[in-house]
Amino acid sequence: MSTADTQPQPTPAWSDGELAGNPHAHGDKPVKVRRMFAAIARSYDLNNRLHSFGRDVAWRRAAVRLAGVTPGEDVLDVACGTGDLTRAFCDTPARRVVGLDFTPEMLDIACHKCGVPRGLRSNEAPAARRGGPGPVSPEFLDGDATNLPFEDGSFDVVSIAFGIRNVGDTARALAEFRRVLRPGGRVVILEFDRPRNPLIAWANDVYTSKVMPWSATLISRDSSGAYRYLPKSIETFLTREQMAAALEKAGFSVMTQRPMTFGVCVCSVGVRA
Repeated sequence: MSTADTQPQPTPAWSDGELAGNPHAHGDKPVKVRRMFAAIARSYDLNNRLHSFGRDVAWRRAAVRLAGVTPGEDVLDVACGTGDLTRAFCDTPARRVVGLDFTPEMLDIACHKCGVPRGLRSNEAPAARRGGPGPVSPEFLDGDATNLPFEDGSFDVVSIAFGIRNVGDTARALAEFRRVLRPGGRVVILEFDRPRNPLIAWANDVYTSKVMPWSATLISRDSSGAYRYLPKSIETFLTREQMAAALEKAGFSVMTQRPMTFGVCVCSVGVRA
C-alpha cells in the first residue's frame, strides 16, 4: 500500500445532503466557497476555457463593452478570481482598475498572470496612469464583496463575473456596490442563467449537471465538491428577472440585460440612480 493510499482525504466543502437542497441557504456558505475555490485555483482557467468552449473570453469582453468605460474612470472588479475580467478592463481608457477577491490562492494566480504584486499601489497616486494613454496596470487585493474596503463614491464601474451567486448575502453585496459607486456609476453583473429555448435548456441542463461536473472534477482532481456545487448554485440562484428586481431594490436603474450564447449567461447593467 502506498503512502498516498494511507493519507486521509480532505473533507469536501459540500456534502451530498447540502447540495440536495439550496446551497445559498447555508450560513457558512462563504467559508465553503473560499475552501472550494482554493482547491480548484490551479485548474480554474483551464476548466473555464474547456467547459465554456472558449466562450467565457467572449462573455467577459462583451461585459467590458457594456460597461462603457470612458477616459479617466475608475473600475472595481469584485470576485475577480484569476483576474481575466480585471485584465480586460485594463485595455479600456480606465484611469484605475482594481481586482478584489477573498480567496488568496486565486489572487496569487491573478498577480502572477499580470506580473504585479498584491495590494494597492503605494508608490504613486491611485489616480495615476502608467504610460499615458496605454493600458493601465491592475491592482489586486484581498476583500469581501459584502464589506468593500473603499470609501463611498470611489469608482465609476463595479463589475462581478460569475461571482454574485457565490457571495454570502446578495442584497448586501449590491448595497456595497452602490455605496462605492459615484452618482451615475454602473454595475455590471455577468452570471449564468437558464436558456429560454426548451431544447437548448434541456441540453444545457444535461451538460452542466452531468458532463461538466464529471470532466471538470477529473481535470482538477477536486475533492471539495466545487463542480457539483456549480450546477446547483445556478439552479437555485436568481433568474434574470429576479436579478433586475434586486438591482432596482438596491437603488439601481436597470439599463439592459443582455443574454449571451442562447441565454447560457446574462449580463445585467444597472446605473446608480
